Amino acid sequence: MPDQGIIYGLIGKSLVHSFSMDFFNQKFIAEEIDAQYINFELDEIGDLMTIFSEYSNLNGLNVTTPYKEAVIPFMDELDESARLVGAVNVIKIIRSENADVLRLVGYNSDMMGFKNSIEPLLTPSMNRALVLGTGGASKAVRVALELLGVEVELVSRQKSASTITYEELTKQMIHDHKVIVNTTPLGTYPRVNECPSIPYRFLTPAHLCYDLVYNPSDTAFMKHSQATGAQVKNGLEMLLLQAFESYRIWTEI
Repeated sequence: MPDQGIIYGLIGKSLVHSFSMDFFNQKFIAEEIDAQYINFELDEIGDLMTIFSEYSNLNGLNVTTPYKEAVIPFMDELDESARLVGAVNVIKIIRSENADVLRLVGYNSDMMGFKNSIEPLLTPSMNRALVLGTGGASKAVRVALELLGVEVELVSRQKSASTITYEELTKQMIHDHKVIVNTTPLGTYPRVNECPSIPYRFLTPAHLCYDLVYNPSDTAFMKHSQATGAQVKNGLEMLLLQAFESYRIWTEI
């Protein structure tokens, strides 16, 4: 256990290919910040409280799959961003002078990261979007798009009152929705050949296909989309933007 400096970290189920630890530790070295970023793999979200007792200098956490929603009951307070999205990916830890945890405040930097990343790419015709997946990241993407005036249709493997299924996607629906965002983990390394099952043949150069996956940088979803002339983008910029926002939350708010 580190005995000096501030600790930040990431909680999730499997973090082998996480970007955050390398990014933040390189940032701390480059900027001569006395801090360290650690990955905390949790078998279940109930293990979260053990981390706080073991690391008295832990001041902030990022949250990733599958705990962005499960972590909410542990929060003492939710920022407006987390309330809007219904998911938490940043936790600010407020401590007393003797290092006891006083309050846990949940935020969502995914929403702002995605919004700032996709906004410059949108054209007036891109006013309707298909969002693939219904997890915590999907919720952040939906809120961001709606704030940008884009109407959202959620696509899931299971039919519900708020979603359609992949099998229901028609040529007309693809035509009407010029923005398609993959929020599922399909295509993430090492399973790089996987991708959402949509009718790619109906895409056109007027479409923008955005994949939240960033490893690999050129996903199967992007390759299939680009083959039709569609504009594509991966999730690296969103990841960077949300990381910058995370650090601002931990240190400035």
